[in-house]
Amino acid sequence: MLIKMPHLRIGDLIAKVPIIQGGMGVGISLSNLAAAVANEGGIGVISSLGLGVLHPQKGLSYKEANAAALKEEIRAARRKTNGIIGVNIMVAVSDFDDLIKASFEEKADIVILGAGLPLRLPSTMTLDYLQNAPTKIGIIVSSGRAAKIILNHWAEHFQRVPDLVILEGPKAGGHLGFKEGQIFDDKFSLEELLPQVKQEVQKVEEKYSKKIPLITAGGIFSGEHMARIMQLGADGVQMGTRFVATEECDANTAFKELFVNCEKNDIVIIKSPVGMPGRAVNNQFLKDVTKGIKKPFVCPWKCLKTCDYRDTPYCIALALQNARDGKMTDGFAFAGANAYLVKKITTVKELFADLIQEYSDFYSHLKLPSKRSLAH
Repeated sequence: MLIKMPHLRIGDLIAKVPIIQGGMGVGISLSNLAAAVANEGGIGVISSLGLGVLHPQKGLSYKEANAAALKEEIRAARRKTNGIIGVNIMVAVSDFDDLIKASFEEKADIVILGAGLPLRLPSTMTLDYLQNAPTKIGIIVSSGRAAKIILNHWAEHFQRVPDLVILEGPKAGGHLGFKEGQIFDDKFSLEELLPQVKQEVQKVEEKYSKKIPLITAGGIFSGEHMARIMQLGADGVQMGTRFVATEECDANTAFKELFVNCEKNDIVIIKSPVGMPGRAVNNQFLKDVTKGIKKPFVCPWKCLKTCDYRDTPYCIALALQNARDGKMTDGFAFAGANAYLVKKITTVKELFADLIQEYSDFYSHLKLPSKRSLAH
């Protein structure tokens, strides 16, 4: 007998499967992947990062093209699905306000804010609009302290609280909200962080009589992983790496094959040009950078507030775009800690079926969850 996963409820939004597909830029998760995930009952997420570089539009600046391209991606996803579509927006990008505005104007079901603390109201949005718009808002945090700061700040200054909290642990791909010394420290594992964040979320839930789902992310690879972390109190999971090696993923086949062919020791921690540690698949491009070899570029637009293009060895936006297009000698791929477990390119439908079956098998055969790390 197949044991069904619980639904994920975010206000009046109901996802039949409690899986959020992580937003992956530049151009890894666009309308095609997001719609495919939504069609399977999960929440599909479009990454808003660098869309103007991928889709330049005549007569528009990169900044204007970013917002215009994001709107088109949301519309394209809507044409392919009636499911839940979200947008991932990095707080650290210089056009944060415009991307928020574009997402709300297109009535994205949910906007997920990460890569920074969202502590100010976008200049493009009034307080009344924020409080009454149908678009839900999720925040990504890496600690109980960050959750407390954001939740309390929103309650005090915006007279509302986020609709969703995503705890992203140190096994995630891409930029990490941890110091290098914390990344492999068990004190910062999802299992250790989850009760701390849950405690802060519950305080706000009780005060405002509002259910705020808590999602975990970072290194979650299988349905068994899902079951274990959900037994510890998570309402669902976010997965990014698992969706790269799918036919519907918006990246080039060469990019997907990098995940299929990588080994455990290929997954490395790098120092990003934006000053944060990140997890990626090692390749010649990154090896050159480690040796001090600079990759000349012309900054197309200052996309990240913290990036000084005059001193950085390469443009991260262009490097990620090149990789996405299959030009691996001129770029690299961010990936989660368990990317080496990916063995083949599959479809989103098949991936969901596998995850649901693994989740069911866990409950069919199993034991109590342990406090060990979720990684194999």
